[in-house]
Amino acid sequence: MLILFRLFYEFFKTGLFAVGGGLATMPFLYNISESTGWFSKSDLTNMIAVSESTPGPLGVNMSTYVGFSTAGIPGGIVATLGLVCPAIFIIIIISKFLKKFKQNPYVEAVFHTIRPTSTGLIVGAGWGVVEITMFYFEKYNISSKLIDLFNFKSIIFALILFVLIKYTNKHPVIYIALSAIVGILLSF
Repeated sequence: MLILFRLFYEFFKTGLFAVGGGLATMPFLYNISESTGWFSKSDLTNMIAVSESTPGPLGVNMSTYVGFSTAGIPGGIVATLGLVCPAIFIIIIISKFLKKFKQNPYVEAVFHTIRPTSTGLIVGAGWGVVEITMFYFEKYNISSKLIDLFNFKSIIFALILFVLIKYTNKHPVIYIALSAIVGILLSF
């Protein structure tokens, strides 16, 4: 029962401070990983892949995944509720506040500084995923050989996908399915 309270608490904090959507939850998830030991950073990349591949917002999918893997169905429900409750409360309060002060220069100034903060959180989270996926820091630290630092398969595949996404206008499901097929065929 204590684990359910801890799940709610950890994801309530995440939901309260992760401004900017699902990827903005990533720094908080790294922190949860380190402070609780519920999952490793490697597990986190798998969670991202599953969460991005399933319908729904990334942050909600991630909280459900962590909660479920930690404490089963009740854990998934509690972690998800923990993540979304702050947003519900904040949206209700802000909607009342913004009706009255929508044109206030201070309110506008706050939103102008929240945007780059959200961007910074998302970029930081993205870099965390790049580090885990594209580099072998532990292998490099042991061998000190530059060639051991890079995960060339992942880098090449990411570049190919980037070009495909940039120059073809296909639905994201196509790229996810393509990635799954390549993973199976090439044993990524």
